[in-house]
Amino acid sequence: MDSRLSSFLQRAEAVLVRLEPYLPAQRAAIDWQQSLAARWHREGRGGYLQPLQISLDLDLGDLIGVDTQREQLARNTRQFVQGLPANHALLWGARGTGKSSLVRALLAEHAAVGLRLIEIERDHLADLPRVVEQLVKLPQRFVLFCDDLSFEAGEGDYRVLKSVLDGSLERAPENVLLYATSNRRHLVPEKHSDNAASQMVDGELHPSEAIEDKIALSDRFGLWLSFYPFTQEHYLAVVRHWIEAQATPLALDWQWSEDLEKAAIRWALGRGNRNGRCAYQFARHWVGLKLLEVRG
Repeated sequence: MDSRLSSFLQRAEAVLVRLEPYLPAQRAAIDWQQSLAARWHREGRGGYLQPLQISLDLDLGDLIGVDTQREQLARNTRQFVQGLPANHALLWGARGTGKSSLVRALLAEHAAVGLRLIEIERDHLADLPRVVEQLVKLPQRFVLFCDDLSFEAGEGDYRVLKSVLDGSLERAPENVLLYATSNRRHLVPEKHSDNAASQMVDGELHPSEAIEDKIALSDRFGLWLSFYPFTQEHYLAVVRHWIEAQATPLALDWQWSEDLEKAAIRWALGRGNRNGRCAYQFARHWVGLKLLEVRG
């Protein structure tokens, strides 16, 4: 009997050795006192939160020319961290205009009072219930952040996501909020043909079912904030801000000039973009170039 048991245990151990590489790794619980942000990773039928090392060097004052959007989202976030009612938010509009930066700046603003950020990809939003259940009884306040939430024509995923968001957001605990960014207001491409079935009844416009279906997804967010393409004046103001922010710590003596302004404009024209990201990249290029000249 002992020999049979020993033989069985040996075979079982051999099987476990072969299976071990395919088993999910043991994940340590996140210490939210130390970790300010995490990213959701899908693994098999479940997933886990991976702590992120992030810097808090982005300030709300670094976001130039989006004062209204900044104040509205900052106010909503202050309500949230103070335990007051607050809305899920959709930040939509032109790329590179500060949508994602605003969310990260708010983390820097409120991290000391318990705000935490969890990044979740669009394709993983169906895991929202699993993510939320890990956060329910924690004392911190969590913003679930989905960057670039949008769908292409023909994708049916948005209907599934609509029901997931509806259920997850309706039952979300008081310490969880969802912020998402998108290039589209309604997250889904809108076609002229969608309006073909719209009707006018007693002088009142009734949108078609196609329009209603697409709008219903963005309706899950109580706060909509619009970000528009930069004017040239706005772009140059952001360039000046970032040059100042990067030149001062490095003791670079500089002055705004017509040549510098023209260089910034040429940089934007060469990339076909005139936005905050482009302004930041030009500032880094110009400051680095000038420091290289100074140092020989």
